[in-house]
Amino acid sequence: MRSTGLSLLVAAGASLFGQSLTISQAVEGALRNYPAIRVSQEQISAAAAGIQLARTSYLPRVDLLAQANRATRNNVFGLLLPQNVIPSMSGPVIGSNNFGTAWGSAAGVLVSWEPFDFGLRRANVAVAAAARTEAEATLQRTRYDVAVATADAYLTLAAAEETVRAAQAGVDRTETILRTIQALVNSGLRPGADSSRAQAELAAARTQWIQAKQATEVARATISQFVGVEPSQITLAAPKLLELPPAQDSAPVDSKANPIAIEQDAAVERAKAQLRALERTYFPRFSLQGSAYARGTGAETNGALLGGLNGLAPSVQDYALGFTVTFPAMDLPAIQARRAAQSANVRAETARSQQIATELRARWNAATARLRGAREVVANTPVQVNATRAALQQSTARYQSGLANIDEVAEAQRLLTQSEIDDALARLSVWRGLLEIATVAGDLQPFLVEASQ
Repeated sequence: MRSTGLSLLVAAGASLFGQSLTISQAVEGALRNYPAIRVSQEQISAAAAGIQLARTSYLPRVDLLAQANRATRNNVFGLLLPQNVIPSMSGPVIGSNNFGTAWGSAAGVLVSWEPFDFGLRRANVAVAAAARTEAEATLQRTRYDVAVATADAYLTLAAAEETVRAAQAGVDRTETILRTIQALVNSGLRPGADSSRAQAELAAARTQWIQAKQATEVARATISQFVGVEPSQITLAAPKLLELPPAQDSAPVDSKANPIAIEQDAAVERAKAQLRALERTYFPRFSLQGSAYARGTGAETNGALLGGLNGLAPSVQDYALGFTVTFPAMDLPAIQARRAAQSANVRAETARSQQIATELRARWNAATARLRGAREVVANTPVQVNATRAALQQSTARYQSGLANIDEVAEAQRLLTQSEIDDALARLSVWRGLLEIATVAGDLQPFLVEASQ
């Protein structure tokens, strides 16, 4: 399903000028133009950025601070519970309670780094990597879905065009029969009712032809949304699809190779990675910390206030080195609940993988059964066509000689048209069966190569 950019450009250019479009070119154009693929590609980019984000947790944290303020310096003894409303006050209690203000300033830097984390950061990086792997699998599944839908739409259009050709042949035969009947009616050899009946059959044949054309235009519009070309500019080049493909034994399907199964396996791995990361959250957090800072104030410890700009420049320096350990002791019940939920998610994703494998095997069995049936039908339709063509010739001859009525000729004509439609669609049904098998196998390339030769 992959090709060079040059071949894609040639395919697109061929379509734009109304030239023939093979099934491989249609799929290539869809893989290039369909918006859903670009959506998946951008999701991969987002997942890759998520990996880089997770890796930044290995870097030390550096916080910078600078401030200046003009404030009172009243201070009191007593406890104040942690909160975010009342600013902290440093310095001695001087027993004052007035609104005199002084300048204050501060500047500092704090560096924090976790030397070890019991594998938590590595587990978070693994989660991000699993998300990217899943996004890549989603892209491949999207490409697979688009390719399958495009190939199916191509076969549908080919079948519709074959129906139009058969219906047109039916219209032409009915017009010929009508001219013959009118000549007999004008000669007085047949009643005028036969001419009316023949005209009704012609109208019915034309209605069938119009309906076939309508189905063709709908199918052309469907494929145009994939290849990104106006329906009127799409012309199929599918001579191989009008032939019967050689019989081949289909090997048992490997469900693990299908993009749907690969995407689901990636979802399982992502869920497992999230569980491993969650299992590493209930550990102490160790931080090496270093700080350097300076402060300035325009207030003296005896309560005096310095005038001017005193305090605006940090004039007293300090530094500190430390090692901090934090442990979320009461988080265990919540973490256990989250682990139980994530474990259930892992089991659900695993069960979904098994379900997909079962469904793919069932689809393969059904596809092989339909392919066998289609080959049996296509072996029988030429017999049907030859028999109905001979029946039409005989009934026409009998009618002209006065041994048959118009109903026999009309019925033979309808049977011939329907048998020609069945014969054309039978060959395409074999190709559709091969497409279904390739779809279950997850690789359309062999089918596209054979159908485009």
